Amino acid sequence: MDINAFIESCELECREQFKEIDARSIRCTQRVLDAFSTHHVAARHFSPTTGYGYDDIGRDTLESIFAQLFSADAAIVRPQIASGTHALALALFGLLKPGQHLLYASGAPYDTLESVIGKEGKPVGSLSEMDISYSYVSLLNGSIDVDSVLKAIRPETAVVALQRSRGYAWRDAISPLQMKPVIEAVHQLRPDIFIMVDNCYGAFVCDEEPTQFGADVAVGSLIKNVGGGLAPTGGYLVGTWRAIERIEARLTAPGIGREVGSYAFSYQPFYQGLFMAPHTVAQALKTAVLSARIFSRLGMKTSPAYDAPRADIIQAVEMSTPKNLIALCQGIQAASPIDSFVVPEPWEMPGYSDPVIMAAGTFVSGASIEFSADGPMRPPYIAYMQGALSYEHGRIALASVLKKLESIGFFA
Repeated sequence: MDINAFIESCELECREQFKEIDARSIRCTQRVLDAFSTHHVAARHFSPTTGYGYDDIGRDTLESIFAQLFSADAAIVRPQIASGTHALALALFGLLKPGQHLLYASGAPYDTLESVIGKEGKPVGSLSEMDISYSYVSLLNGSIDVDSVLKAIRPETAVVALQRSRGYAWRDAISPLQMKPVIEAVHQLRPDIFIMVDNCYGAFVCDEEPTQFGADVAVGSLIKNVGGGLAPTGGYLVGTWRAIERIEARLTAPGIGREVGSYAFSYQPFYQGLFMAPHTVAQALKTAVLSARIFSRLGMKTSPAYDAPRADIIQAVEMSTPKNLIALCQGIQAASPIDSFVVPEPWEMPGYSDPVIMAAGTFVSGASIEFSADGPMRPPYIAYMQGALSYEHGRIALASVLKKLESIGFFA
């Protein structure tokens, strides 16, 4: 098989999708540039702080920029937030009280939230330990079942949550526009309920964000989309004053909230990463589109299809066998800039119910905006690919995957 010629033919079929992605990148970059201009960003905003961090202009201005970009009242943007799961836990523990109910309206959430919710028993520190109940409503033909969500709301329901991305599920991501009907319906029925959106993998993929359609809070990681591949750590929460006021009390302490929190390193990577984010997301999306076309032409099921609308950066491919899934991850790892010599193998990863294989040779450890792949070792052995700081790297890594598949006899 002439791998390069095959990829080139796939690229030609993706031209219209690439054109749309580039156009959206320009629009989103303009939004970011306007926000930087509005808040008069200057070199002084990059300065580190120590101690309590009172009046930290770099931190406060960055949060104001995030609030503007998401059409929100306020934002929490902190390097001290360790991951997307940490940010989601912060939101849930801030918005929920003992005896209340959490309802997921987009099916069961991502595996790593199981311990936060406390689905199996009552793990130490979980929501279930605080007598907070939980249930979910399955999607209906891939869409939010608004009527069933409304019926599932209890008198004690305090938070309705939506997961934008697919997690380890074979479904399309949910766009902010698709969230609008359920957000409006829940708020009309129960204005007191907080609507929380897990926005991981989703920022800058569409022209809109969930908070523009009334979500009370959107939550994500800085080492995914909005960090642009430059943010070294951190998470964000953007939303209404009512929601952020409760969450910030759990961020630090009641009565202190967002007023403290120093960072002894420069804020420059966070600002620069945000500025680069629309472009970087576009590179990841173009890589995902090419991936979908390559694997669909090889006879594999892909979600989404290469020419389908997208609401996150994740590309799912049904690899059918453990050998194929392992080969894909090993091919991506071999073409990674970091740890290319490492050979990924499935392992029992904390927070996951099945052994997981991961390929992640990234500059920022675990950064999903850099080209990576992972998947649980269970039928039908789906690979979940995401990221790419540059389309060029994504293309090269996909060629490496095809070479690895060829070496195990896939094309025989």
